[in-house]
Amino acid sequence: MDTPMYPNPSSELSQRRAELAPQPLAAFKAFSKAVFAAGALDAKTKQLIAVAVAHVTQCPYCIKGHTEGAMRAGASDAEIMEAIWVAAEMRAGGAYAHSNLALQTLKGLHEHAHA
Repeated sequence: MDTPMYPNPSSELSQRRAELAPQPLAAFKAFSKAVFAAGALDAKTKQLIAVAVAHVTQCPYCIKGHTEGAMRAGASDAEIMEAIWVAAEMRAGGAYAHSNLALQTLKGLHEHAHA
């Protein structure tokens, strides 16, 4: 039988992670709590940003968790999908913008070949 690429979160895995590195885990949880607390941005906006970033980083756990968090914070299905489309555009835009590196490299190679 195949082992899934991403295991389902479980209390056993959470306990093991805590046993192996309790101080970094506590610091991460405190950091996360502080980041997602309402401030200049409300909780819904922060969760929508997290949904978008989770799609860019392609973290399946983050996608699930922050989609749930966004809904709990009052985001609609349409707002969540729109955040995902923003992420898709930004990821595509990054590839487009980085084409400058390839074009500059090609120019240099062609100039070197003709020198």
